[in-house]
Amino acid sequence: MAKETQIDLSLIIVSWNVRDLLQDCVNSIIVGRGHLNVEVVIVDSASSDGSPQMVQDEFPQDRFPWIHLIACDNNVGFPKGNNIGLKTAVGRHILLLNPDTIVLGAALPQMVNYMDANPDIGVLGPQLLNPDKSVQSSRRRFPTMATAFFESSWLEPYAPAKLLQTYYAEDIADDAVADVDWVMGAAMLVPAHVVTQIGGMDEAYFMYSEELDWCRRIKDAGWRVVYYPEAKIIHYTGKSSEQAVTARHVNFQRAKLRYFRKYNGRFSAFILRLFLLCNYLWQIIVEGIKWLFGHKRPLRCQRIRAYWQVVKSGLPPAGY
Repeated sequence: MAKETQIDLSLIIVSWNVRDLLQDCVNSIIVGRGHLNVEVVIVDSASSDGSPQMVQDEFPQDRFPWIHLIACDNNVGFPKGNNIGLKTAVGRHILLLNPDTIVLGAALPQMVNYMDANPDIGVLGPQLLNPDKSVQSSRRRFPTMATAFFESSWLEPYAPAKLLQTYYAEDIADDAVADVDWVMGAAMLVPAHVVTQIGGMDEAYFMYSEELDWCRRIKDAGWRVVYYPEAKIIHYTGKSSEQAVTARHVNFQRAKLRYFRKYNGRFSAFILRLFLLCNYLWQIIVEGIKWLFGHKRPLRCQRIRAYWQVVKSGLPPAGY
């Protein structure tokens, strides 16, 4: 009996309504897989743009038996979608990869080779690039409560410089391999045995903060999280989430609240929740004043409706 060939790398791509980007992403994997024996697991989250049919037409099983499609009946969210893929992946290493990415050069073999040479690494994140090839911020330190009040809020321009510089790991050079606390989920390489030990992503997040939570669990178990800029991947940010602006606000803030309730306690999450709701109420007032003065009224109405829906949701922490 012939010995079954071992899969070096399983790539899991959770996709929702980004058909053309997904096609480009898979083509970049085909070109960039090099000597690796790979499999690609595409988890389609009930796309309505013909993504599943595109995969079947462009990457037929008779030519690409290592490309697998799992078509979900509903939008399962990013963490659950990845967990679905994790259950079928058989590679030694697993790369969670966004569909709005392009693998450059030998990034995939570089990442696998580096991981093999450093068995104490639990997560490896490549250097993410913007479409113009400028470096995208993708490495982080764990957020503190102070970070939560400023980062990605309307107060961010007024944050103490040191606070956000530390959070964004700006003291680390873009081209320096470095240990960090977490890396962005657009591209994360994890050994299969680490997934077996730690488990999959926390599905209560749905979208946002799931990679932060996963990296924290992996690091708390004693594994290293490493930023590896030798491998480069282009990332077109937010091409799925920008299709649903209000849901993006709600999911982002509820995910933030889940993380801080999980790791900082109920009281911390309660205070942060009040702060965020007050922020949205204040922004409704600001947008209302601008509307009264006739400044871009359609835009002001759109924002007021979106922010009011966020306030109406009450922003309970995701999963609680």
